[in-house]
Amino acid sequence: MTAETSRTESDSLGEVQVPARALYGAQTQRAVDNFPVSGFTFDRRFIRALGLVKLACAGVNRELGQLQGELADALEQAAREVAQGDHDGQFPIDIFQTGSGTSTNMNANEVISNRANQILGQPLGAKKPVHPNDHVNMSQSSNDVIPTVIHVAASLAIVEELLPALEHLIGTIRQRAAGADGQVVKTGRTHLMDAMPVTLGQEMGGWASQLETGRDRLLALLPELGQLAIGGTAVGTGINTPKGFGKAVAARLSALTGQVFEEAPDHFMAQATTDTAVAASGLLKAIAVSLMKIANDLRWMNSGPMAGLGEITLPALQPGSSIMPGKINPVIPEAVTMVAAQVMGNDTACTVAGQAANFQLSVMLPVTARNLLESIALLSGASRVLADKAIAGLTVNAEHIAEYVERNPILVTALNPVIGYDLAAKIAKKAYAEGRRLKDVTREMTELSDADIDRYLDPRGMTE
Repeated sequence: MTAETSRTESDSLGEVQVPARALYGAQTQRAVDNFPVSGFTFDRRFIRALGLVKLACAGVNRELGQLQGELADALEQAAREVAQGDHDGQFPIDIFQTGSGTSTNMNANEVISNRANQILGQPLGAKKPVHPNDHVNMSQSSNDVIPTVIHVAASLAIVEELLPALEHLIGTIRQRAAGADGQVVKTGRTHLMDAMPVTLGQEMGGWASQLETGRDRLLALLPELGQLAIGGTAVGTGINTPKGFGKAVAARLSALTGQVFEEAPDHFMAQATTDTAVAASGLLKAIAVSLMKIANDLRWMNSGPMAGLGEITLPALQPGSSIMPGKINPVIPEAVTMVAAQVMGNDTACTVAGQAANFQLSVMLPVTARNLLESIALLSGASRVLADKAIAGLTVNAEHIAEYVERNPILVTALNPVIGYDLAAKIAKKAYAEGRRLKDVTREMTELSDADIDRYLDPRGMTE
């Protein structure tokens, strides 16, 4: 940076050259220089939550008489701008940084401080009536701010993005299951081999129930995720924090977001662990497992069209091959399986990060935040895409399915109580070996009447 493109900022280690128009200061620049690792930076969800936490803290400090007048007004306005996304480009620090997230907390402190000073009429680089540590970080520490932001950001993303997306997917599946296609009787499969029949509605209902269970687990965790570390400051004791600060900040965050937040009952746990975030990540992984199962079922059912199962036809969204004309691939289920794989990997990262806590602090907070929030975003997007671009528009090949059912020798299972397992097994083997209809072979090898055979070997009756 040249003198024309930079300005001089200073911190406790000395002077640093910062881009002339940057709202951040010396500590942010040091972190940018120290951690050129991945190019991954915190996303909108995290920065929004960070701005909301700073805004809530400023409001409580004002209520307690620690911030006054125009300074408090400017600080709150600047924090609100961060929360609403006006300054996302001012958060350039790599995810892979100091394990407490101190660099990112100071990034916010510097941005809010400099922006507040601008609001007060001070140019960048001039004397700062609003100080990043003394005012923006008042009654706070990185060690309670960053865990708080993780919980707030994850709670907001789950409630505002993931739960609605899951409800949309569940509703789409339930609608298909309840319609005419849901009444289609198909060959069930265990071990990928022909089994007793089920209806398509029963199969789809199982998918929806998987997702409903995952949704309900998330809902049950939200109160725990709403417990915030704020107020514990450096090690959980709340040093330099006025009495009631954490409770008041949580209440203000509840008012700002419409969600329920409260002060953590034990600050030492809240700051020394990320167990709740790990639990949330595990529930996200379980939802990913559900999506993987549903997507793979769709891929198998769509396989063909000539040499596969061919039970359904997924919407043709794009050409499937650069060399084979006319080939159409199940691109949406494939994308969803990749999302599921990524979420499973993110959960492993959150798990490893969670066990990297020593004494009074977990020191992999940034990577926990990134992976947790990424998983929420990926599952939200994948759920909507799967609903709208695959399940809503799939076509059920009812005649083809009926042909499979009619030729399925496993239907003989329904005769076990009537003729016994051994004779039923012989009938099934003969029907399979000769490629004949099960009913015809049953007539030859038993004394059952046609009416009884039709009654016992009715595929629909076997599903009820």
